[in-house]
Amino acid sequence: MKMPGVDGRVVIVTGAGGGLGREYALDLAANGARVVVNDLGGARDGSGAGSAMADEVVAEIREAGGEAVANYDSVATAEGAAGIVATALDAFGSVHGVVSNAGILRDASFAKLDDAGWDAVQQVHLYGGYYVTHAVWPLFREQGFGRIVVATSTSGLYGNFGQANYGAAKSGLIGLINTLAIEGAKNDIKANAIAPLAATRMTEDIAPAEFLEKLPPAFVAPVVTHLMSEELEETGSVFVVGGGQVQRVQQFQNKGVTFATPPTASEVADRWSEITDMAGATPGRNPLG
Repeated sequence: MKMPGVDGRVVIVTGAGGGLGREYALDLAANGARVVVNDLGGARDGSGAGSAMADEVVAEIREAGGEAVANYDSVATAEGAAGIVATALDAFGSVHGVVSNAGILRDASFAKLDDAGWDAVQQVHLYGGYYVTHAVWPLFREQGFGRIVVATSTSGLYGNFGQANYGAAKSGLIGLINTLAIEGAKNDIKANAIAPLAATRMTEDIAPAEFLEKLPPAFVAPVVTHLMSEELEETGSVFVVGGGQVQRVQQFQNKGVTFATPPTASEVADRWSEITDMAGATPGRNPLG
């Protein structure tokens, strides 16, 4: 049964030539979405390019009776993002949703991380999420509807050895959707993030095989499809999804300590156990608004 609020919608999925992106594209198409399958066709580290990966996914969708078109632009530039949106408009006349999934890895311990490895990962993940979303934002506002899903990571939520560049970029995307959820509210633009746990070429050598066996990408895709739907009310939320489990993750804050006058460092130290005690913590909020 197709999801009514996805059927007929136009959805861009970046990095959709394989792994999780492919699963998202296939599931969205199976639910009636018209899909722009974007993939640069490069290696896991971002090197190289080609059209075969995106073309193969488009062929799969069409063979199953769905509608899809390929795009090979890079998300890492504003020009590439504009090209992706132009492909959607040329093929289908509109855009209703974006799944910002494209990514690369340049893992290294922080001591060995160089500027090039830092910049490349930020450019694809964080800047890529910004560029593509920024390119569709005027369309979403004008039509009074839009759905945005960005791919964050447990490395962005909790950290992971050798992934300072990746974790920083993925955490930055959470900050992005938090603000987009606020600014998009009056135009029915919903923005959410998923931290997928799945066996793909991105994770094949960074987790044990017996662990990855429990994490087929097909478990993640239906959650993304729901987050693209018209029925969706959720916005500004983060979900860890994998292995059949779907969890919402949220920041919390404790009661804290209030000082009547500027404290000394010793006074702060004396009350440190109260400052760090999370017993009775409640969902966090921005005190500025």
